[in-house]
Amino acid sequence: MGAMPKISAPTIAAHRAQTRERILEAVAALTRVQGIDEISMTDVAAEAGITRTALYNYFPDKPALLLAFTEQATAGFVDRFRSDLPAGAAAAERLETFIRLQVEALAEHPHPAAAELGASLGPDAYQALAEHVAPMHRLLTGILRQGVDDGEFAALPVESTARLVLAMLGAQRVPLLRGETTPEDAGRLVAVFTLRALGARETPAGDTASPLLT
Repeated sequence: MGAMPKISAPTIAAHRAQTRERILEAVAALTRVQGIDEISMTDVAAEAGITRTALYNYFPDKPALLLAFTEQATAGFVDRFRSDLPAGAAAAERLETFIRLQVEALAEHPHPAAAELGASLGPDAYQALAEHVAPMHRLLTGILRQGVDDGEFAALPVESTARLVLAMLGAQRVPLLRGETTPEDAGRLVAVFTLRALGARETPAGDTASPLLT
């Protein structure tokens, strides 16, 4: 374990914010090599360069730490999604971008499906986890609803379709971990399958097919 960091922030509040951020960065680093379900509080404290006692001052247990990390990751995903797309993008383009970023995030921070994490963390943590990832689900349903309303996608129930898309994305976790596929190939597989299932063979203008479907 590294030496205890000195207070470099101008205030105690700023120091606490910096330490909290360092803890979440430690979680992110650890997930790249061992998966979030395998990380211990001891691992996180060592990676962040603080004592376990100090860590518990910020997060009382692993579920609380996991929820904070998930909330930060979800917010970062939504921000990146919005910045990666031009204004007025068609639903198919938005869906392809959503899938690509999801697969990239899964490859960078491997983790079990929410249901598996919930089973290991308990029902209360599972409910809180579901609330933290809800913005992701809303973003996806919004894309699907846009496609249906614009006539770009078949008129399928968006909530059920969103769950199917997320399940397909989650199914890429093990192949990615085993090196059996790449983020590029996994993303293309899910995107092509989903777009074809939605009937998205052409853009709403009817003159340009989605690049993945040509």
